[in-house]
Amino acid sequence: MDIKAEVTKIGYEAKKAAGILANSSSTVKNRALLKMAERLVGEAKRIMQENARDLAYAREQGLPSAMIDRLTLDETAIRGMAEGLGQIAALPDPVGEVTGMRRRPNGLLVGKRRIPLGVIGIIYESRPNVTADAAALCLKSGNAVILRGGSEAIHSNLAIAGILQGVLREEGIPEAAIQIISTTDREAVGEMLKLEEYIDLIIPRGGEGLIRAVVDMSKIPVIKHYKGVCHVFVDESADIEMAATISLNAKAQRPGVCNAMETLLVHAGIADTFLPVVAERLRDAGVVLKGCEKTRAILPDAEAATEADWYEEYLDLILAVRVVRDIDEAIAHIETYGSLHTESIVTSDYRNSQRFLSEVNSSTVVVNASTRFSDGFELGLGAEMGISTTKLHAFGPMGLEELTTTKFVIYGDGQIRT
Repeated sequence: MDIKAEVTKIGYEAKKAAGILANSSSTVKNRALLKMAERLVGEAKRIMQENARDLAYAREQGLPSAMIDRLTLDETAIRGMAEGLGQIAALPDPVGEVTGMRRRPNGLLVGKRRIPLGVIGIIYESRPNVTADAAALCLKSGNAVILRGGSEAIHSNLAIAGILQGVLREEGIPEAAIQIISTTDREAVGEMLKLEEYIDLIIPRGGEGLIRAVVDMSKIPVIKHYKGVCHVFVDESADIEMAATISLNAKAQRPGVCNAMETLLVHAGIADTFLPVVAERLRDAGVVLKGCEKTRAILPDAEAATEADWYEEYLDLILAVRVVRDIDEAIAHIETYGSLHTESIVTSDYRNSQRFLSEVNSSTVVVNASTRFSDGFELGLGAEMGISTTKLHAFGPMGLEELTTTKFVIYGDGQIRT
């Protein structure tokens, strides 16, 4: 197979499909999404059969448990994908929304209309649910999508994409609006990243190595999310029970995801009381603690944390713990070691909560809740295309609106410029 020719054809067809999809009605798009959701549930057995092939391969290759967790599809996961599609169908369609209309002194009426980006390329590892989420978000926002998953999920991705494409055919939507690169040859990624004539945006989802490689190779703008070094800061005024519950959930509910807590920061004024309580719960959940000197003075069986631990995205049942002097030191620590992903403060002090919201520069900042809520589904986006930790053009979980841009529209009645 000529990979360059094949990938170029996919890009060309996607560009054509995007032009048609941009002008498709909300009714058409929503009907397709609801049928896709129904079809995914109806085809769950076949999807799980294909997923079992991928899981067997992943285990043969010795992939880490966190990656296998993200790869696994059961009936609950498939119903979750379908529910996400239903939620996306129920959301307002951003395409065509006109905002900011204002009358200029010369009589011109000037505003902005929201439009699709065009063609979006998704390069992702492990997570076959991304196939459905990305396709649905792009369809609703009027964008064509080119999907390139990892070799470890190829059978799952092809099965899901095939179901979605079948619905496109039935609904009269160009099938090229959702395409998947079926070869696992890495050359295909390189060729895809050269298609600046056809692809408008690249969104990589996976480990830091994948994302940096994509950024280095791409001629197309890339949404970046290198890693999720997320923090919970337990302030001196925090409710002990609330703080312990939030910390346990943020670390142990699903440790192999990017919005799991990796570092726990504890105010020195509450450390003697709080750390023994939270440590017991974390250890019962199998979490290994790595602490600073002040932490180990309270928890002597904690391992010693090194400088490297404050930068680490463990994606595992390992947690770095640091006792800080006050909120200023907590914010400074996050600024130094954080990855602009998600940070949470547990506090009863309103002023400190507002300081944290204002001064912490991450894409999602939380007061008195788990970092695990930094997720498109949980935030009411239906699903997410990814999480951007750079500020252009989106910041944080990316939903429908983040997959669009705006153009100026001007209404006149014969005005000319003098």
